[in-house]
Amino acid sequence: MSILLIPGYMADDTLWDDVRPALARFGPIVHADLGHDASIEAMAARALADAPANFILVGFSMGGYVAREIARLAPERVRALVLIATSTRPDTPSLRQSRGTVGKAAASVSFSGLSKTAIAASLHPQQAGNAALIERVRAMGVRLGGEVFRRQSAIVRAGDRERLHAIRCPTLVVAAGQDRLRSREESEELHAGIPGAELAVIEDSGHMVPIEAPQALLALVLPWLDRVAPA
Repeated sequence: MSILLIPGYMADDTLWDDVRPALARFGPIVHADLGHDASIEAMAARALADAPANFILVGFSMGGYVAREIARLAPERVRALVLIATSTRPDTPSLRQSRGTVGKAAASVSFSGLSKTAIAASLHPQQAGNAALIERVRAMGVRLGGEVFRRQSAIVRAGDRERLHAIRCPTLVVAAGQDRLRSREESEELHAGIPGAELAVIEDSGHMVPIEAPQALLALVLPWLDRVAPA
């Protein structure tokens, strides 16, 4: 068995650096590449085509949308599902317009990663001035580049609340208590919609859970995986 890790918007494999060694005891780590496709469905299809036969699926933020699509496309291959700081809601019209405007504007300038203001808003309020954390997030965007930024900014995240019931694997939903991008209510909607799902909250973290609170995340995920998908 393997673990398929799916990052979020403008995040790369290094998002998982602090949790990867501990997760590896459940099997080889496989990273989904979200840099080539312009829709959640296409991202899911590519990740699934590159994935091993059976795997544990972990999706963060936008990666949670991709992970749920994978779980619906190939339920027989997904042993367990972990959804971190994500949502079942569709993008609001204002958010779609904002992302589209930013993406189009970026086409005419040299891309240097997400803005410090945007990154700070994704962190716990007490971490908003943490230069090292901000630079770590910004560097992921720089490595991915402007083309990926424009492509991911144009993606429409459709809501899937009415399709959550189709997910039948053991599921853990992880919310962040200080997440200013995704509310606890959004995690509760996932918990309520996926049959048998469990919900856990990391109170002292902003949106970027794998970077901000890796040990707290592992403290939830590892015993849960030991129970539902033992190595």
